[in-house]
Amino acid sequence: MHSRINILRAATLLLSILAASLPMQAGAAPLQDFLYTGSRDLSGLEALIRRPDIGGVQVVYNWSALEKEKDHYDFAQIEKDLDYLNGLNKKLFIQIQDRFFEPTHKFVPQYLQTDPVYLGGIVAQYDNPGENKPVASGWVAQQWNPAVQQRYQRLLQALAARFDGRVMGINLPETAIDPKTRNDKTGFSCDKYFNAEMENMAMARKAFRHSHVVQYVNFWPCEWDNDHRYMSRLFALAQKDGIGLGGPDIVPHKKAQMKNAYPFFHRYKGKLPLVAMAVQEPTLTYTNPRTKKPFTRQEFTDYAEHYLGVDIIFWSASSPWLKHDEASAP
Repeated sequence: MHSRINILRAATLLLSILAASLPMQAGAAPLQDFLYTGSRDLSGLEALIRRPDIGGVQVVYNWSALEKEKDHYDFAQIEKDLDYLNGLNKKLFIQIQDRFFEPTHKFVPQYLQTDPVYLGGIVAQYDNPGENKPVASGWVAQQWNPAVQQRYQRLLQALAARFDGRVMGINLPETAIDPKTRNDKTGFSCDKYFNAEMENMAMARKAFRHSHVVQYVNFWPCEWDNDHRYMSRLFALAQKDGIGLGGPDIVPHKKAQMKNAYPFFHRYKGKLPLVAMAVQEPTLTYTNPRTKKPFTRQEFTDYAEHYLGVDIIFWSASSPWLKHDEASAP
């Protein structure tokens, strides 16, 4: 009798573990709130992480921090963050960053920048986050360069070998880039960049068989209003291959977004395995044209859930509503 009970208990435990590792279906659970932060000591955010209305943390890890030398990976920080969050019964979502928005930030492995086969590894790009912000230059990895793309995919495969099923998900960075050069020595073209990003997300889905894979999408270089069918092709592939989608900014009814990714999120509402979007620091600078005030938590949430079909919001730790006490947070 006791052995039969033990077998039943073991079977129940195994089923619960398997269920937790499988991607959830869109619409299967209410909207979840996570925190968003750069790679850092998470203990500084512990009071926020412990809140019962916070499901976990999305942490951004730069490529150079994870691959110190060619084929020498250092995942110690991810392990540390995962252990810490597991101890709090919270989940980890990792973002692997290959593009940067400050002139001094060239956070790809040094060998990519010095070995001639990689043609410099990165190129300069423009960025204009939020409202009333000056244009800043930054850098983006040459994903359209097959030699660079191969190294990035190798990193994703190494991450999958270590963390698939252990982290809730991985997301690839936003599609929007604005390189300063076109058709230069690196061979950049909008079609090559689009194809490379599609290949990366498809490869990530094959490598991560249990954790969620989410591609951030907002704009494509050279495209406006789906005139190259980049946006429509990406959403179709994501639905076909079970890839989640998301983006770095939830800005209700923003005109530029309405000519790019937002209508597709609305069209595919309930058809993707996961939609995860962020309210980052620049997002908080946008104002509601009707109220002339910054968007409130409720305005972000209503638009995310009802128009975009968002399942998870990654909130900046500086979001005003998080400053409220747990009991008084709206």
